[in-house]
Amino acid sequence: MKGGNPMFWLDIFLSLRETLATKQSQSWYSNLFYPKEEYIWARVRILHETDKAILVDNGMRIWIPKSQIYGIRLRNNIFEIYVKKSTIG
Repeated sequence: MKGGNPMFWLDIFLSLRETLATKQSQSWYSNLFYPKEEYIWARVRILHETDKAILVDNGMRIWIPKSQIYGIRLRNNIFEIYVKKSTIG
């Protein structure tokens, strides 16, 4: 038979399936206790900027440290910043 021993490939498939199932269950378990932080694009008006922070208005005025801003873009003449969801509130 071409391709070698079919039982060899079956053994590899079964061992990979068990490994993936174990990783998925561990991933679910770790996400339960340590949820991943979500990032969002938030529409803001930039009111003031200093060396370390930006004062933005998105319904309320808040200072956001520049170290917590992971991206900035201009869409349709509106600034959007990419931040953790918990940063904006």
